[in-house]
Amino acid sequence: MVHISDSAGRAARDLRVVFSRLRRRIREVARDSDLTPPQESALTLVGKHGAATASALAAAEGVRPQSMATTLAALEQHDLIRRAPDPDDGRRQLVTLTEAGRARVEGNRQLREEWLARAFQDRYTEEERQTVLTALELLDRLSRP
Repeated sequence: MVHISDSAGRAARDLRVVFSRLRRRIREVARDSDLTPPQESALTLVGKHGAATASALAAAEGVRPQSMATTLAALEQHDLIRRAPDPDDGRRQLVTLTEAGRARVEGNRQLREEWLARAFQDRYTEEERQTVLTALELLDRLSRP
C-alpha cells in the first residue's frame, strides 16, 4: 500500500472543493433563466463536441437516454439545436447547434471568461495573479497522462 502524505491528501480534498465551488459559480454567471441546468449543460456539450447522437450525449452527461431526449426536445423548441440523419447510418440522428445555439454558447463562454478575468483583476494583486499562474502550471501536470 502506497503511503499518501497529509499534505497530498489535504491538497486533493481542498482542490476538489475549490474547483467544485468555482465550477458552480462560473456556471451561474451565464445561466439563462429560460434553460434548465441540464439543458445548458447539453447545449454546451454539443457546442464542444459538434455533431453527436442523443445516446452519445446521454453517455457523456451520465444520464438516461430518455432524459437526454427530453432535454434535446426542449433545446429544439428554443431553436438552439437541430437534428439531421446521420450520413453514415440513416437510422440515427445527429444533433448539432443552430446559429442561435452557437451564438448562445459563444456568448455564455465569453461572459464566463470576462467574469473570471474581472474577478482576478478586482480580487487579486499582480503578485497573487502570478502565484495563481504558477500554481496552474503545476496543476496542469495532473491533467497529463
